[in-house]
Amino acid sequence: MIKAEIRHLALGDKTILGDCKLQLAGGWTAIVGPNGAGKSTLLKAIAGLLPFEGRVELLGRELSAWPRRERARALAWLGQNEAATDELLAQEVVMLGRLPHQAWLAPPTAADTGAVERAMRQTQCWEWRTRPLNQLSGGERQRVLLARALATESELLLMDEPLAHLDPPHQADWLALVRERAAAGVTVVSVLHELNIALQADALLVMDAGRTVHLGPPTEAITRAALQQVFQGRLQLIEWRGQWLTLPAAAPPAASSNVLPLHGRRHD
Repeated sequence: MIKAEIRHLALGDKTILGDCKLQLAGGWTAIVGPNGAGKSTLLKAIAGLLPFEGRVELLGRELSAWPRRERARALAWLGQNEAATDELLAQEVVMLGRLPHQAWLAPPTAADTGAVERAMRQTQCWEWRTRPLNQLSGGERQRVLLARALATESELLLMDEPLAHLDPPHQADWLALVRERAAAGVTVVSVLHELNIALQADALLVMDAGRTVHLGPPTEAITRAALQQVFQGRLQLIEWRGQWLTLPAAAPPAASSNVLPLHGRRHD
């Protein structure tokens, strides 16, 4: 479904990605790694939002060979801190996800309005469909933007930090929705900082320092070892009822001759 080999990607004078390789057959893949690992940049490259040296294939076709409109129907995108016109009603924002399916300046069809309602009900934002975006909380706004991506009804769904601003119950709803979409044949790729949710994905793509370190199911010990490696051993991994969970681990105390003893005087 997705195959990529990115040799080099730079933003300005700074190299962000190098030697990134992945091949995703389907299901749900969570991209994880420490801050600055290049997770979001990799997802943008796969979506065709950033130039790079290398090759990306979507559904067996090279990215550059996709006509823009056709690619927009096949691939839905949800980015971080997405901008949208605040004066638009929530329902109008979600309808933007149907633009790739509509003729130029054509009014929405019954299929469009049906897709929008389904997406808004799935993300539990149908009740405020007539409210402007600027009257919604951060979590409500995020659910509207997620509905916009779902309304595209694409084969590929790429999401960058989709759980931002969502409370735990709505994070659980998002998880159920992703599993449902993956079971229906949609390939889902999400960048996540919430490791306990990422560990429930079909596969983890572990990144560090602009490289892909490991790709595999979280049930495998080698995947969890890669996760420990990129976080420098600062995670505790616990198995509970067949599910792996993480807890933060304190950094080991650094040995230093400048550490003061309890009475406040230094010993040389």
